[in-house]
Amino acid sequence: MAEYKTAPHSFVKNGVYYFVRRVPRDLLHHYTSQKISFSLRTRSASVATSRALRAAQRLDEHWYFLRINDCDLPGKHMLRLAQNTNAMPASAPTANTVKLSEAVGIYLGLKGQGRPDTFHRAAERSCGYVLDACGDKDITAYTKADANTFRDSLIKRGLAGSSMTRVFGTVRSVFNFASAEVGLDIPNPFSKVYYDRNSGVEEREPLTLEAIRILQNECRKLDDDLRWLVALVSDTGMRLAEAAGLSLEDLMLDAPIPHVVIQEHPWRRLKTAGSTRSVPLVGNALWAAQRIRDNVKDGEYAFPRYNKNGQTNANSASAALNKWMKPYVSNKATMHGFRHSMRDRLRAVECPADIVDQIGGWQTEGVGHGYGRGYPLEVLGKWMRTAA
Repeated sequence: MAEYKTAPHSFVKNGVYYFVRRVPRDLLHHYTSQKISFSLRTRSASVATSRALRAAQRLDEHWYFLRINDCDLPGKHMLRLAQNTNAMPASAPTANTVKLSEAVGIYLGLKGQGRPDTFHRAAERSCGYVLDACGDKDITAYTKADANTFRDSLIKRGLAGSSMTRVFGTVRSVFNFASAEVGLDIPNPFSKVYYDRNSGVEEREPLTLEAIRILQNECRKLDDDLRWLVALVSDTGMRLAEAAGLSLEDLMLDAPIPHVVIQEHPWRRLKTAGSTRSVPLVGNALWAAQRIRDNVKDGEYAFPRYNKNGQTNANSASAALNKWMKPYVSNKATMHGFRHSMRDRLRAVECPADIVDQIGGWQTEGVGHGYGRGYPLEVLGKWMRTAA
């Protein structure tokens, strides 16, 4: 019988490591089982240790948030989350209508399974704004006048038009989902509410080719992990969070066509389902990937600095890199400008739009584009080398 090295919070079954952790007694009412257990999908003790510690850290963080009161959450005193009460289980609403505070619980209890904390906080905060402005009413009782009052309250809070769009979108989703769950067919009063969507919104500026070349040269001079991240984004057009959350195994440098695999990880979700893709590594992105492989030997992450406690901290990366870029670019330029510039660079070499969409992970309109596997790496690489 084979002997296996131990890993924290785990046991071995048929050679595969499994994570196991008991739920604290004071939090049992949040769970349907007294312990959490799942496969770590590895036979390696070192990999199991890394994954188990990350899972344990994420659980500790989640349990911490469950135990404290979120003082910044609007409408907290009225927000009765259904999944945390015995009055109405989230998976089986019994009344033919519900209050908005209970609708949030239904929404999170069903759609929030496996979603990150940001998803839950967005629903609670957005609907909390409604509770503060209009009170906790039966969802059939909200009117267009309430929606307008809600809009005015957001404007008074100083929210930009883009932020208001996100808040309204979340409220509409909660309202529609809860209505469907309890069998109501009613109009959504939070739809078609007018406000200036461009208010307070600064246009994101693509980086000029000259600025990109200057930054890439500086990256090669400094040659550290921060500059590898900049260089990787500069010649792939990846979102910063996508690049910061890469694992070492995502960098396929020994493949016939070197490329990066952009896929979801437990520590970093992708923005959309269509964001999963493979992008050829060319130019400075290829140089950065090689430097990462040569220098990052331990662990699972390509950028350990921005992946701690089982979560990618893209906001920290954005703040640090935007600050570093300032002397070399215009005031409005940011790391996200590389993504805008990549689209312009591909346009400049007359790259077909659907290839541009595949490289950047943008959705291409039309039913036919959802069929097949997309363009092969050889085709993508040809256009990216031309643009680079």
